[in-house]
Amino acid sequence: MNPKVFKRVIFPTLVSILLLLPLSALADTGAKSGDKVTLEYTGTLSDGTVFDSSKTNNSPLSFKLGEGMVIPGFEKAVLGMKKGEEKEFTLAPSEAYGDVNPQLTHKFPRSEFPSGQEPKVGMMMMLGGPNGQQARATISEVTADSVTLDMNHPLAGKALTFKIQITEITQ
Repeated sequence: MNPKVFKRVIFPTLVSILLLLPLSALADTGAKSGDKVTLEYTGTLSDGTVFDSSKTNNSPLSFKLGEGMVIPGFEKAVLGMKKGEEKEFTLAPSEAYGDVNPQLTHKFPRSEFPSGQEPKVGMMMMLGGPNGQQARATISEVTADSVTLDMNHPLAGKALTFKIQITEITQ
């Protein structure tokens, strides 16, 4: 290439193009703390069972990074992603809803349950606390004398796989 042509035509054209680009395009590091991200997602268990999906909800997930609105491992996986980027990742229980905590399982006498409703394994209940807060519990065992309630999150102790695609990032 002729050095004079490069110096007079090509170099000034390249400089003009670079000056027209926004600085964010030159240093796009992807989603960062404080950004609001919107994404499509599907969450599956190790056996392939879908436990949640934006397709089922007909609504993408939107949240602000750094505010703890999603499980820690999910937020960590989104950091640095760019609009349109897709990713699949698996979170260990410690990065998601934690391990199953045996201290959150309680056995109650069957007589403490309403007589009009027969307790069954898998049945969900809402429990009222002393300060008006409510907690969700799942019946995990029923015997003639007692009912065992598990107050762990239903996904505690499970590895979760997510397939996501970022659809929007705003500051």
